[in-house]
Amino acid sequence: MVAYWPAHLPRTLPPMLSTLAHNLRVTVARFGAQPGIGFFGRELSWRAFNDQVEAFAGWLRGPAGLQRGDRVALYAQNSPNWLVAYYGAQRADCVAVPVSPMSRAGELRHVLVDSGARVLVAAQELLPVALEAAGGGLRLVGVSYAHYLPEAPVFALPEWLTMPARASSGVTPWAEVVACTARAPEPLAGPDDLALLPYTSGSTGMPKGCEHAHRSFQHNIQGLLHWHRMSAGTVFLGLPPMYHVSGLMHCVHSPIYSGGMVVPVPRWDRTLVPALVKHYGVTHFGVAPTAIIDMLANPAFNPADLASVQRITSGGATMPAALWQRLKAATGLEFVEAYGATETAATALLNPVERPKPECAGIPFFNTHALVVDPATLAPVAPGESGEILISGPQLFRGYWGKPRDTAEAFAEIDGRRYYRSGDIGRVDAEGYFFMTDRLKRMINASGFKVWPAEVEAKLYEHPSVREACVIGTADAYRGETVKAVIALRDGAPADAAAIIAWARQQMAAYKVPRIIEFVAALPKSPVGKILWRELQDRETQKESDA
Repeated sequence: MVAYWPAHLPRTLPPMLSTLAHNLRVTVARFGAQPGIGFFGRELSWRAFNDQVEAFAGWLRGPAGLQRGDRVALYAQNSPNWLVAYYGAQRADCVAVPVSPMSRAGELRHVLVDSGARVLVAAQELLPVALEAAGGGLRLVGVSYAHYLPEAPVFALPEWLTMPARASSGVTPWAEVVACTARAPEPLAGPDDLALLPYTSGSTGMPKGCEHAHRSFQHNIQGLLHWHRMSAGTVFLGLPPMYHVSGLMHCVHSPIYSGGMVVPVPRWDRTLVPALVKHYGVTHFGVAPTAIIDMLANPAFNPADLASVQRITSGGATMPAALWQRLKAATGLEFVEAYGATETAATALLNPVERPKPECAGIPFFNTHALVVDPATLAPVAPGESGEILISGPQLFRGYWGKPRDTAEAFAEIDGRRYYRSGDIGRVDAEGYFFMTDRLKRMINASGFKVWPAEVEAKLYEHPSVREACVIGTADAYRGETVKAVIALRDGAPADAAAIIAWARQQMAAYKVPRIIEFVAALPKSPVGKILWRELQDRETQKESDA
């Protein structure tokens, strides 16, 4: 039990027995005529949105030939299209597989093959990558963002966002899908049916699908509604990536459940975002610390543009205390930090909105138990001491898709309770607030994106000049952490860091690309030939401390 708890909130919530698709039906019945989506000056009511969701679901179960439980992959930027496809998959009793739009062909192919996806919804600008990654038997839907833009421009937008729909061989156009007149069978899914298969990486470096039933996300949805006092009057800035669990909670699930409006933002733009906040009167602002750094550094930034905002929050990356104070000085708002993982449906720990602490993960969420233990013995450590953070609660995933061994290793049973082993090192203070201090696993947190060194190393070994590679994290003033590769070259290969970085940009998502490369004659190894990555990481950390 935590020492501090908001006085206005119950400590536990009852389990929800409905599904994600049912949430939309309830909102349409309550607020169908109200604007649900605002997209650069054009609004879509919840009823009109639901009509397109029904059409998409009908296309999936009709012309596309999908059955209950089949997987639908989503590969696009935040947009009304993404929302329609996501809820269309839920309405059709299918399973949504969100994919980062930064994924390259090999990364996308892995997710498609591993999940067994039968439909891939791909943005128009990403179709070349999608076509390269897609195999036989996979139906492709091409997304045109311009489908939802106003006829007369309200904002100055980039060309990739405004380009009209273009025909592509073997790709079903978006307009055809949302005009489908077939109707999906009435949904049969219950709270324990699989709803989502978001992918995360682990220590092996290969992305793994996290099995989430409707129940796990439903718990966190209703919890966030109470915690942040969301309602049909809330206007959400749809900035956090929708494929990411934090974006799912703040840009997808919460607006639909509450009946508020969501304003999708495909990509961060420090000038455009404040203008959208002002135009729509955004009240709920989910934003990464790196974006706040960029926004405050803009000479044209006017805090008055954020006058409507009542809450600024985020998860995935710690907000430095100095930046926390700068934001408060500029806006009068305290940043409400959260902590979680793909495995915990985003939220596991969360700062009380009336009493947040800087650089703090927060207190355990509704019905959630958290421990700090010795990672070797799993024995609880004393308050204030560091150890591995363990999480138990109804929001936990049920396992990794097709990987029973990895699933078993991800959990531990303590005093009859099943806990997820986060791999994060942290401590808890006397008031029950948790602080993350380190990582047990080899994860680099670059601007809130998780980068797993083993995955990047495996790709670097494909470069003809690379003999050995070890990837570590290094401090970065803007990204928090950035990716560094320590490389031993093949005999006679040129020490051309720029060429390797340029090559890597073609092989992996941008946030995974090493920004710094150090060439060495040889990498340190154990007696059995294993590269001593921890030695290199400790050396880098010490170098930062001495600087």
